[in-house]
Amino acid sequence: MDLFEIQGFNKINNYIMRALFSVSDKTGVVEFASALKSLGWDIIATGGTMKLLQDAGLEIINISDVTGFPEICDGRVKTLHPKVHGGLLGRRDLESHRQQLKENGIEYIDLVCVNLYPFKETIAKPDVTMEDAVEHIDIGGPSMLRSAAKNWADVTVVCHPEDYGKVIDEIREYGNTTKETRLELSAKAYTHTAEYDIMIATYMRKQAGLNEKLFLEYDLRQSLRYGENPHQQARFYAAMEKVPYSLATAEQLNGKELSYNNIQDANAALNIVREFDEPFCVGLKHMNPCGAAVGRDVVDAWKKTFEADKVSIFGGIVATNREINLEAAELMKPVFLEIIMAPSFSDDALALLRTKKNLRLLKVDMTMDDKTRSQFVSVNGGLLVQDQDLTTKTVVPEMCVTQAKPQAEDMQDLNFAWRIVKHVKSNAIVVVKNGMTYGVGAGQMNRIGSAEIALKEAKATIEAGGGKVEDFGLILASDGFFPFDDCVTLAAEYGVKAIVQPGGSIRDEDSIRKADENGIPMLFTGNRHFKH
Repeated sequence: MDLFEIQGFNKINNYIMRALFSVSDKTGVVEFASALKSLGWDIIATGGTMKLLQDAGLEIINISDVTGFPEICDGRVKTLHPKVHGGLLGRRDLESHRQQLKENGIEYIDLVCVNLYPFKETIAKPDVTMEDAVEHIDIGGPSMLRSAAKNWADVTVVCHPEDYGKVIDEIREYGNTTKETRLELSAKAYTHTAEYDIMIATYMRKQAGLNEKLFLEYDLRQSLRYGENPHQQARFYAAMEKVPYSLATAEQLNGKELSYNNIQDANAALNIVREFDEPFCVGLKHMNPCGAAVGRDVVDAWKKTFEADKVSIFGGIVATNREINLEAAELMKPVFLEIIMAPSFSDDALALLRTKKNLRLLKVDMTMDDKTRSQFVSVNGGLLVQDQDLTTKTVVPEMCVTQAKPQAEDMQDLNFAWRIVKHVKSNAIVVVKNGMTYGVGAGQMNRIGSAEIALKEAKATIEAGGGKVEDFGLILASDGFFPFDDCVTLAAEYGVKAIVQPGGSIRDEDSIRKADENGIPMLFTGNRHFKH
């Protein structure tokens, strides 16, 4: 039967629609049930749900009066009965089904409002026992949801309070929900039970000592025009958990939709931004910073970032941890940029930047959160999983391994360089001065190659400003140890004032000796930050 056939059948036969309620999450359930009652529906309910609705003054049918059987086993068995599932699964359009239900005294149930025992919340408790967990595994609820969802052509299944309003609106207007809505709600119900089963399976496998199975749950956020290249299809999925520094929850305020490469680059930029509490700005190309700087404010940080590499930032991405004000917007607007990200934009800055219709402006939640999360990388036939690299050691004078000791005024730059090099593709070398990058060497097959790129870039920038690199006093950072002393030798030629690196090479002594020969303080953090 379609919607209008049902309406006609109901009127002719004086049919009373019936709904079955059994919810753990009581949000809005009294209002939902009250609305159905006002529309002439009968309400059946179980246990605590029935008491809540009765206390609200509603006339409710006890599930035991429907089944002719009491709740038993401490409520474990109450809805697992043919008079429930026959009422849900019986097809209205098949005479054989109608006859069988009539012969067995089974009445249709037209709507199910069910959500499940809070298993996730239960196992999250630090002192939870196996017994507690098992008692919070819902059996009857998923069974009703699945039965109702299977018979979506005739039955409305509601498992999220957010859908109560839509269901009531349609029933008021049409006498029942539309078929399109019932299909949508059916899909939601199957998703709800699938998520629930995954939680239980994960927990029980762990308790049983079985090999872990990784279940991933992501919602499609956006179908992308293409992937890394035009011939590759691509999609962007969002995690269920809302996290800071995430494009999945960013608000796009201007510009065309993000591409696959945009998302990769923007994510890399946000990972760098989260390293800094002070005003900071980074320009990024191809997942590597081309310029980065701390400053007195967002304007100062942007000026220094731009000065660091005026060429590479063309067509790049900019991210800052401070609101973009009008002055910053005026300085950024003449530069060709793909994306600007910030925690907020002032109204006048937004109005100005929106005059560039293709410029993507993203408002990103930058609330600091140190919770450890997993990072996934696909490989052929498998998946690599690791913790995100969120911890960065503070560089302190006690880390010095050379006779030459760092000057107090250099510690800030040593820390700045160490936080930046962490986010550069290995092998990585970064040179900085006064909270600003002057050279970035990334992704070379040997470390000396990266050092040459970074130092030559710094020299060009310094000489363009009328200075001499040898007299400038650059600070150098390396993401991994020096396998030979050649990087130290090269650093000395460019007048590098101090070096920070993880240490850990069997030839560390060679590098230490070379640093002492040149009077360069070198500090070992003991932590490597590779980005392969």
